[in-house]
Amino acid sequence: HRPQHKGACKKRAAELRDEILFKQPESRDLGDCPICCIPLPINALGSTLMACCCKMVCNGCNIANQMREVQDSLENKCPFCRHPAPYNEKETKINLMRRIEVNDPVAMRQMGQFCYDEGDYSGAFEYFSKAAELGNAVAHYLLSVMYHEEKVKMDEKKKMYHSEQAAMGGNPFARKNLANIEWKRGRKLRAVKHGIIGAKLGDDDALKSLKLAYGMGLVSKEDFAAALRGHQAAVDATKSPQREMAETVLE
Repeated sequence: HRPQHKGACKKRAAELRDEILFKQPESRDLGDCPICCIPLPINALGSTLMACCCKMVCNGCNIANQMREVQDSLENKCPFCRHPAPYNEKETKINLMRRIEVNDPVAMRQMGQFCYDEGDYSGAFEYFSKAAELGNAVAHYLLSVMYHEEKVKMDEKKKMYHSEQAAMGGNPFARKNLANIEWKRGRKLRAVKHGIIGAKLGDDDALKSLKLAYGMGLVSKEDFAAALRGHQAAVDATKSPQREMAETVLE
């Protein structure tokens, strides 16, 4: 019985996987700032990871807290958990290890990034893998990058798996990579689907690629218009007067 239906079952499994893969995520992988509750910017420079609690805080909230501390001559503390700010990388890593001990996937991912930057790719792979097992989309994306750059033994299936897991988790960079892969494979309609999802997440590069595809007649007018509206809505959702002030201060 099983051999007779193996092909059909495999096809259906792929169809179900695609249904999940091409479903628009409700939000990007980083979520909202825990203080102002506004979606974090897609640009990594627009927010800061607090090693003490492993919360990503937007620059608007972070700078506002720092300005208050300077004005009132207060000790520099985390704007979320109020833990004293680390003075150096050593203290930062100590804070991260405390979070790792309680299975915080964000701390694992960040420690993996430290290892990666220091050239310790085996250590980075171990931390990224642990974070990915706990569902961290960014860790899945970083693992796909490690496979792509051959920092570990190349495995195309694992590379695609981690790229897809990251994309389904709302990571726009993984979504963009999948679009590029599908385009190179000649599966342009699948690439366009990835591009539409990425654009609606607020990714500028995805929108630019989508414009090219629209010019080639691969995207309908309705889908392109919907992607434009979705992109603008995603970008607008990350804006606030406090963040605009922080940009001015950091210039």
